[in-house]
Amino acid sequence: MFDISSQALFGQLLIGLINGSFYALLSLGLAVIFGLLRVINLAHGTQYMLGAFAAYLLLDHFGLGYWWALVLGPLLVALMSMAFERTMLSKLYDIDHLYGLLLTFGLALVIEGLFTFYFGSSGLPYPAPDNLRGTIDLGFMILPIYRGWVVVASLIACIGVWLLIERTRLGSYLRAATENPTLVQVFGVNVPLLLTLTYGLGAALAAVAGVLAAPIYQVSPTMGTNLLIIVFAVVVVGGMSSIMGAIVTGYVLGVLEGLTKVFYPQASSIVIFIIMAIVLLARPAGLFGREVQVTATHTDTASDPALGNLGYVIIFACVALLAVVPFFLYPVFVMTVLCFALFAAAFNLLLGYVGLLSFGHAAFFGGAAYFTAHAVKVWGLEPLTGILFGGVCAAAMGLGVGFLAIRRQGLYFAMITLAIAQMFYFICLQAPFTHGEDGIQSIPRGHLFGLIDLNSNIAMYFLVLAIFVAGVFSIWRIINSPFGNILQAIRENEPRAISLGYNVNRYKLAAFVMSAGFAGIAGGTKAIVAQVATLVDVGWQMSGHVVLMTVLGGLGTIFGPIVGAAMLVTFENYFADFQIPVTAIIGAVFVLCVMLFRRGIYGEVVRLFRLS
Repeated sequence: MFDISSQALFGQLLIGLINGSFYALLSLGLAVIFGLLRVINLAHGTQYMLGAFAAYLLLDHFGLGYWWALVLGPLLVALMSMAFERTMLSKLYDIDHLYGLLLTFGLALVIEGLFTFYFGSSGLPYPAPDNLRGTIDLGFMILPIYRGWVVVASLIACIGVWLLIERTRLGSYLRAATENPTLVQVFGVNVPLLLTLTYGLGAALAAVAGVLAAPIYQVSPTMGTNLLIIVFAVVVVGGMSSIMGAIVTGYVLGVLEGLTKVFYPQASSIVIFIIMAIVLLARPAGLFGREVQVTATHTDTASDPALGNLGYVIIFACVALLAVVPFFLYPVFVMTVLCFALFAAAFNLLLGYVGLLSFGHAAFFGGAAYFTAHAVKVWGLEPLTGILFGGVCAAAMGLGVGFLAIRRQGLYFAMITLAIAQMFYFICLQAPFTHGEDGIQSIPRGHLFGLIDLNSNIAMYFLVLAIFVAGVFSIWRIINSPFGNILQAIRENEPRAISLGYNVNRYKLAAFVMSAGFAGIAGGTKAIVAQVATLVDVGWQMSGHVVLMTVLGGLGTIFGPIVGAAMLVTFENYFADFQIPVTAIIGAVFVLCVMLFRRGIYGEVVRLFRLS
């Protein structure tokens, strides 16, 4: 006989194996798409959700049950995904991989927003088939029949795909097409069709996971959002280009997560990300993969025109305009715009001028918000001192994260920053001083220098404006200094910079710390303005938002990210009560920008100005 602890152990092992089944299927789909198309598919969680909704709608509207859904659901999702790949994604294969990532992110925002609008955010039940209900007594545990079926079905699908890619002629064509598409096409193989089918296969695997998940978890528009980040960690640990690595790592990490819930429950949320960070530092290509270079062929960036006397007059006029804005618009709204504009400018210092894509900047923005909130509310620091304290803490975090990540490039750099940021997120979720999901609320604004009452929105606004102007001016001076010229040289041609004797890692680390520090000042200021610091500030979606702001406005410019931040915050504020969900509107605008205006709104204006 097994005691209660043994029952709990086997129960968690089963849960871990079930989770691992979903991780394996989803990471396999991601690995197929990345390994063969070199696309980081941020729409994968949405395709998983679409599979679950396909099952629900087939049953609700057509009376087709689970077994029909298991065939038709993935097929429908695959067809929609192939249409998207052929009409949009295929146009981006020859440029920086960043654009494929951003396009799929925009698509995910559109679909998730529309489904939330039509179906609501609460879950919808989906019944398991009659012949898979009930349980089996294995002696040492009770096994629900449907959950056992999920494990078996996942194994069958994973092994089948592996055999297809590794042991068939079609698979050999697919692998050859990714290595040398021109040569393969010479032999009469339709390479574009192969790539379209590959993307459809990856999407179908996500949809299969969604159909399998529907009877276990409620069908919800957001069901794939958080799971996607875990699956990214799984596929990176296994190896982004490794089919077998995705399968094996999915099951292993699922079981390890289950075991962690038994022996140390507090770490169960971050154990996968800890493993991911360790693996990436020791073996960037993953346990089963080989390092794949996904650096840019070219990136559509703009540059600010030379200012001249007229330029300085325009800048001073803009600052003067900002000084009178709070008398005509709601000051808190404008302050929020300025905080996020400074955050975007800080992020652009790293991505736009060094070429490093960080998926972890929310840790610096949100972490500083928490540090500032605690320092002001609990320690009683004066608000400006608290904001500077938050910025220093963010810079210190940036030094630690940058030291670990800066030795890697491209995707691997981005994934390390994501892993560490997710670990920090779960620390914030559990740390006593952050107050968990409630956050730190009722943060006092206090008095500036003990004299000026910042509870007045107008007084608070002018402090925020001063911080914003000082921050943007500092970033501008950095960019236009000899140090900034070296950063841009590293972005344009890193091997040449190395050949000239520059220690590029040292310059990258310095830029990373500066970017983190300015992001922290923005986050601390935002906490004082809103008088609250929450988990939203440190979630990975916040990192996605700052990427949206920067690209929407224009990479590699001072004013582009400011324009992008203003547009995004305005959309979120003024379209909040619009009939069409604001998430879908933002996603649609973003897709349009990626497809047609890759220099961003401000970048395109600058280009037209130079052509005239």
